[in-house]
Amino acid sequence: VIVGNITLETSVLNHLADHGVTMLFLSGRRNRFHGMLHGKLHNNGLLRIRQYEKSLSPFTLEYSIEIIQSKVSGQTSLLKHASHQRPDLRFPLTSAMNVLHTINKKLSDLSVAPTDFIESNDQDNSKTSFLQSLVGLEGSASAAYFSGYTKLFPPSLKFTGRNRRPPRDPVNAVLSLCYTMLHYETVSEIEAVGLDPTIGFLHQFEYGRESLACDLVEINRPVVDEFVWELFRERSLTDRDFAYEKERPGCYLKKESRKRFYPWYEVWAKTLRHHLTDAVRAIARRIMDGEDPL
Repeated sequence: VIVGNITLETSVLNHLADHGVTMLFLSGRRNRFHGMLHGKLHNNGLLRIRQYEKSLSPFTLEYSIEIIQSKVSGQTSLLKHASHQRPDLRFPLTSAMNVLHTINKKLSDLSVAPTDFIESNDQDNSKTSFLQSLVGLEGSASAAYFSGYTKLFPPSLKFTGRNRRPPRDPVNAVLSLCYTMLHYETVSEIEAVGLDPTIGFLHQFEYGRESLACDLVEINRPVVDEFVWELFRERSLTDRDFAYEKERPGCYLKKESRKRFYPWYEVWAKTLRHHLTDAVRAIARRIMDGEDPL
């Protein structure tokens, strides 16, 4: 990950490309994405053809349910862990978990619905309606989750809910940065296997968006949330590590704080990357109907 004004020799870039090491370029303060540099694309064109076919099949609905179920389960696990750490917050955390349990039950009930989609005479409308209902449940789950998650942080951080572009408080600033890093690490893993990152399932195709990466990031958001909570809970980061821009609204990590943050992220991400690689290869095998895609 290259952040800010860094000079690299061409021989370094060639060496990284030859060894399949993707480079992500971010701006220094706002961490805005500028681009990626990677080696040759994977030669497995058949895998991408199968991916396009699957994106138009009932598999889209089946996998979309799994994505949200996994995310909601992760959110529930985080709140349960937090309730043991913060017994003073047991009521709001338990209330949020109860809503998540209810939504997970609804998702389980919906898991039989793809059969109805297959038999429908108007498959496109059925698919759209089904995905809209899933997105609605995911939104309700996120609202309940953040009603508990925000309570884990001190009022001085002014974290009352998720906001972005720009983030308006320290917690959202770190969440956005971590989600950005995770997103493009996911894109790199997807391309390494030979899948097309723009063709997703829960996230349908949208020009300029890596929809498949968005799908996989959804599953890992609770893992990121726990990492961010730990940073603030252990006071590795405090409100003094952040600055507010005067000309344009937004809250960002200060330069010296970013220097401390990236090593922490790297230590944490090492374990996550193994799970991410396994998840990408697993979806590739499912797209190939059990065949080894590599």
